[in-house]
Amino acid sequence: MNDQRTVAYFSMEIGLETGIPTYSGGLGVLAGDTVRAAADLKVPMVAVTLLHRKGYFYQRLDAGGGQREEPVAWIVEDFLAEMPQRASVTVEGRTILLRSWKYEVKGIGGFQVPVYFLDADLPENSDWDRTLTDFLYGGDSHYRLCQEVILGIGGVRMLRALGYENIERFHMNEGHASLLTLELLDEEARKAGRRSVIRDDIEAVRKKCIFTTHTPVSAGHDQFPLDLVRRVIGPREDFFDLTDMTSQELVRRVLGEGEEFFDLKTILSRGGLLNMTYLALNLSHYVNGVAKKHGEVSRLMFGGYVIEAITNGVHAATWTARPFQELYDSYIPGWREDNFSLRYALSIPRQEVWTAHFRAKKDLILHINRETNAGLDVDVLTLGFARRAAAYKRGDLLFHDVERLRNISAKAGLIQVVYAGKAHPQDQDGKELIKKIFVAKEILKQDVKVAYLENYDLELAKLITSGVDIWLNTPLPPLEASGTSGMKAALNGVPSLSVLDGWWVEGHIEGVTGWSIGKNSRRAEVKDEQSDDASSLYHKLEQVIIPLFYGERDRFIDVMLHTIALNGSFFNAHRMIQQYVVNAYFH
Repeated sequence: MNDQRTVAYFSMEIGLETGIPTYSGGLGVLAGDTVRAAADLKVPMVAVTLLHRKGYFYQRLDAGGGQREEPVAWIVEDFLAEMPQRASVTVEGRTILLRSWKYEVKGIGGFQVPVYFLDADLPENSDWDRTLTDFLYGGDSHYRLCQEVILGIGGVRMLRALGYENIERFHMNEGHASLLTLELLDEEARKAGRRSVIRDDIEAVRKKCIFTTHTPVSAGHDQFPLDLVRRVIGPREDFFDLTDMTSQELVRRVLGEGEEFFDLKTILSRGGLLNMTYLALNLSHYVNGVAKKHGEVSRLMFGGYVIEAITNGVHAATWTARPFQELYDSYIPGWREDNFSLRYALSIPRQEVWTAHFRAKKDLILHINRETNAGLDVDVLTLGFARRAAAYKRGDLLFHDVERLRNISAKAGLIQVVYAGKAHPQDQDGKELIKKIFVAKEILKQDVKVAYLENYDLELAKLITSGVDIWLNTPLPPLEASGTSGMKAALNGVPSLSVLDGWWVEGHIEGVTGWSIGKNSRRAEVKDEQSDDASSLYHKLEQVIIPLFYGERDRFIDVMLHTIALNGSFFNAHRMIQQYVVNAYFH
């Protein structure tokens, strides 16, 4: 069976189920949806990630919104099966032994995609080395680089140890896995009986590799000082010697003399840093961003490279709440196998759509009130905002003018808001953002009820995206590469109120699938972007959405139906994986 797998999917994080806390947010959840869709469509894939024994972190919030992180306790053996095979990598001259744990993702028709979690916690390794696969995005640059050696180089070696000899495509989901290209180059040289890499090896590896970049935010592109790279990876006689080779010699060995974009920046950024994104860009035959807009932004960021776009999608059967699953089963049988058939949602009777939505909303409100004692009302217009707490996502934009918001709720119609999301442990701005939301929550408690749910995970994400009335998204353009939470909401008939960035540029039809915030996605001419966007947000709420929700319910349900039929039917992982198959995997 192993020799029939031809696509290997590498991701630092993969979100498969709530009990396996090996994901932090959108990247990992997207990876999980990709694997599920591959299983449904019988794509001959195998996936590789790290076993984060301590998870990302367990979030606790104090009364003022202060975040405290705790390791996540989970029992690996309850979810995964240990494999007997072993592989190893060399880090700082030491041999680190690796094992893998297997999880089978089962598709609609029974086809399975195996996911292997790499684990360094073995008695043969030193105490520090045993911790290298413990924390997702934990530690310093040294720890992170060691993890990327394990994922990229160790991942390829583990696949070989497991018997996967016929992999034709290696898909790097972000740059964390870029070092797999070095192992593939070594393999090409060894097959030819050589100890050094030549241009033919480089071209052979390029044909095998696919790279998806997910972020226009600089922090999302890993860069490591060359002295650290030298120390961790060490001299590689079979590839190139980073300790002796000058920067331009390094580029020549990897790219050859004649490349039109031959430039120091192609592998090394300024300041002598190894840039994992450039490594992947140079050694991949297909590169893509994750939305049309993000493809444009990426081409500006990385001039000289051909960067396509495959807009993200979410796994429909996973993210559709039970009330809507039952509704679709009645009116659109076969929707799980053929997500595009959700376009027929327009024929579902309005009242049945509202009944399904009310059931999902009631589940959410009951959970919120039980967990937070917030006293939310199932009949009140409910806005949802749940995603990683990061400054550019502007989770506090709704509270830019609390008096105006208070006035809107009092005069136009009551609103309430549901928040959830973790800030990265080192992201102080993200942590401050949560505190600002808590301050606004206290100020508005008599007029606008606000709930902030701790420890956002897959289960909570499904509850919120299906249970709110409006999905709110307020990123600072063009920093939202794609965004997938609004796609999950769409599958459940929840329209978006969003800044025109990421996927919403493609999914937005004003008043039909939802509503826009602000003028456009470039907005360089706007002097006070925050005030402008907040004003637009308040206007849409007061003049359009609240009157529609309370006064013209049938028209509001029409928007819900178009959200399902137009966005749910297209922005799903089945369509996404089909595009990867046609454009990258078997092209």
